[in-house]
Amino acid sequence: MYFYRNFKTTAMIKQLFFVILIFGISIIQAQQKEITGIVTDENNQGLPGVSVLIKGTTNGTETNFDGNYVIKAKIGDTLVFTYLGFKKAYKTVAKSSIINVELKADASVLDEIVIVGYGTQRKQSITGAVSYIKAESRKSNPAHNKITKALQGKVSGVNISNNTISTKEIKSTKNKDQPLYIVDGIPVQNNYNSLIQNINPKDIEKVNIYKPKKAEKLFGYAARNGCIVIRTKKGNYKIENDESYAQIHENNFERAHLAPLSTFSIDVDKASYSNIRRMINNGQKIPLDAVKIEEMVNYFDYAYAQPTDKHPFSIHTEVVKTPWNQDTKLVRIGLQGKKYEQENLPASNLTFLIDVSGSMGNANKLPLLKAAFKLLVNQLRKKDKVSIVVYAGAAGVVLKPTSGNQKEKIIAALDHLQSGGSTAGGEGIELAYKLAEKNFKKNGNNRVILATDGDFNVGASSNRQMEKLIVEKRKSGIFLSVLGFGYGNYKDEKLEILADKGNGNHAYIDTMQEAQKVFGEEFGGTLYTIAKDVKIQVEFNPNKVQAYRLIGYENRLLNDEDFIDDTKDAGELGSGHKVTALYEIIPVGVENDYLKKIPKLKYTKNTTNNSEELFTVKFRYKKPSESKSIEIIHIQKDEITAISNDMHFASAVALFGMQLRKSKYYNSTNLNDVLQLAQKGRGEDKQGYRAEFIRLVKSYSNEI
Repeated sequence: MYFYRNFKTTAMIKQLFFVILIFGISIIQAQQKEITGIVTDENNQGLPGVSVLIKGTTNGTETNFDGNYVIKAKIGDTLVFTYLGFKKAYKTVAKSSIINVELKADASVLDEIVIVGYGTQRKQSITGAVSYIKAESRKSNPAHNKITKALQGKVSGVNISNNTISTKEIKSTKNKDQPLYIVDGIPVQNNYNSLIQNINPKDIEKVNIYKPKKAEKLFGYAARNGCIVIRTKKGNYKIENDESYAQIHENNFERAHLAPLSTFSIDVDKASYSNIRRMINNGQKIPLDAVKIEEMVNYFDYAYAQPTDKHPFSIHTEVVKTPWNQDTKLVRIGLQGKKYEQENLPASNLTFLIDVSGSMGNANKLPLLKAAFKLLVNQLRKKDKVSIVVYAGAAGVVLKPTSGNQKEKIIAALDHLQSGGSTAGGEGIELAYKLAEKNFKKNGNNRVILATDGDFNVGASSNRQMEKLIVEKRKSGIFLSVLGFGYGNYKDEKLEILADKGNGNHAYIDTMQEAQKVFGEEFGGTLYTIAKDVKIQVEFNPNKVQAYRLIGYENRLLNDEDFIDDTKDAGELGSGHKVTALYEIIPVGVENDYLKKIPKLKYTKNTTNNSEELFTVKFRYKKPSESKSIEIIHIQKDEITAISNDMHFASAVALFGMQLRKSKYYNSTNLNDVLQLAQKGRGEDKQGYRAEFIRLVKSYSNEI
């Protein structure tokens, strides 16, 4: 009897244990977790726009530009990976939170889809799902050179509004809700959708419109909002970048006895380097005018001593033999702005002006922007105030002035921002400055921080209109920081104008690493100006210098008379900011192919009493709240010193920029010369930025 009872009790315990175990497993399996991974092709290249769907549900996502994805799923779920021209892949979610997938090409599937997309239907079942127009059915009109004009009224169920193509099921202009475009068999990433409008209607053979349900069935999750398939007459149309950069004409050598003065505005902007880094990392061709050598050089930190006198910056000079030309000398002129600790900075009145138009919907735009601004918000103090103005088709205030200690409220306002609509940048600027003026802090830091891709298309939007607007607004005493995001339609030229004319600075943020640099390491310089209208004028001694050329700063040159004209605008220097300028000089008596012969002069003679001086450099600046400039002078003797680590590295960056720009002055050097200089100048490199530059040059070397 005892044995029976004991056996029965043991059996009940085991049964209860198994019930608890099964119940626990079911709970574990029911819990969702975050799954991440990368989807690649057979060449290990990341695939953008791959549909990742939980089988049997409508829950899904897409891979980003690099092929990475994030999705929430539970153990036992099956993930389905779909991409045009590749075989579907299925992966079951297990314990691991990382699922990487390699898709195999499927030529037969690609062929079938491409043929369907071009209207040569193989299956009768799809004939009712597509509308199309032929090129010969359109009236040729040179004035209507956009594809949207050609489609207007030609396809049943298609609406054309504000240069946006949509079917009845495709109503939203938000980037995430736009249809999938396929041009000559190539799916277009949605961040390039705006460039579809650049296709000349004369080049189009046929356009097919697939409604969402049929589109998703044919083309996968990426086409869930419909699909527009375009076939051009040549069949190999390439969607080009619509980025714009100010034209740069490289500085040439100037003869010292004819033009001894070189005058320019300082430039603390660094956008060019991070933008070039993005292009190299993405394997893109670099436009020549995207390369601003001074911004590349100024991206890096140099060991300039802090100022010790009454002026807000210290001056440093160095003269060495030019690493890429033994017949010339290389001059480095450096400014070091006084660094103020955050607690010592005056109270800030910050107005975030954020572009939430449809073009900002991509992961590298508005989502990155919001994450970047949170880094700034987390550093604000109680005495700081933040307002948020947004603009798309119109502008509006989404957060009235809020104390920096209410971080959750500010971050919540950022989190609620969504993209959609056109881009009324001028209206946004007007509203942001109006709000900043209303909450102006006397003796404080009053600043508008504009974050955008620069693609303004409603209201005041041209470069000339933007310049006129911002010149008027800077009279208010409010400074401007301009942050560029994204690519494909990035308007660097427009953002440079805004920053230059708005008494501000310009940065390009391509990653959270760059956001941390701008809003973390360089927080004070980004937000607090210590000197404005800073100008440099160098006078070269013609007894020592035959000719000179300023490397970079082409868009910052000033007339010589502008140096003493206090009404002329120039660059701003922020707390802790550094500025570096490089000159290459040809000494007197040295023959050089870069100099053309000129006739002898009758009235001009090369005479000077300062025979040992190589040059004199003068600086003018204004205190942030004053209108009269202060001048300081620094004299450099004709002495060559051993090249420092910083000079090695600065010259490496300048040489790389010259090679990227296809300059006529890099003297047949190659990328190995750049790498050798950079390695010699790497130094301590606490933040690793110099090491990153070396890796960047190597990766570019591999590309070419």
